[in-house]
Amino acid sequence: MTIQKQFILRYREEGHLRFEIPAQFCDAATAKTLTSALLAEEGVYRVSVYRAQKKLSIRYQETVCDFKTLARNLFQIIAQIELQKQEAAKALVISTQKSKWNIKEKFNEKVKNLTVTKWFGEKYEDTKETIQAAKILTKVGLKKNKAIIADPEKAIIDFLNDVLVLFLIRLHWDHITKLWIPQPFKYRNEWMATFYMLFLLMRSRKPKKK
Repeated sequence: MTIQKQFILRYREEGHLRFEIPAQFCDAATAKTLTSALLAEEGVYRVSVYRAQKKLSIRYQETVCDFKTLARNLFQIIAQIELQKQEAAKALVISTQKSKWNIKEKFNEKVKNLTVTKWFGEKYEDTKETIQAAKILTKVGLKKNKAIIADPEKAIIDFLNDVLVLFLIRLHWDHITKLWIPQPFKYRNEWMATFYMLFLLMRSRKPKKK
């Protein structure tokens, strides 16, 4: 059913028409638009929209505007108002979708900027780089078949030690280059721990005396 057919003529006499109108034309903004558009028609001098009763009353001069002309113009006004409402609804949907998308983007940006998120991101990169280095060590270690066959336990321990050292160096690289090297005395405890770790690593690589 078109919107025009929902405007049902309930009363007609000379110079006066009364319609039953649909609910979507009874809100304040639409009723005001309908009233203004009808008053702009030649011969129409009074328009009343009874929003609670869903009624439209039009008073006009039949000598200026007959019934058929007024009815035709009324239907054109109704169609135009309905089209404007549909376009406004579409614009609102698009605006709402854009707003949701912007909120989502802002939320994702905030999550990225969180300290915890950054920390996990950095640790992930550190671990990924360490794994890549471990793959290289594995390839190198596989070439030493004799050492693996002779003492597989020592070979595995040496490999795991290399991975641990790589991970620790990668983990503290920023501190080493930006803090420990420029201020060695201030970070002497860290340097002592590093040298001791290297000492243990080199000691573990010494071949066992038979």
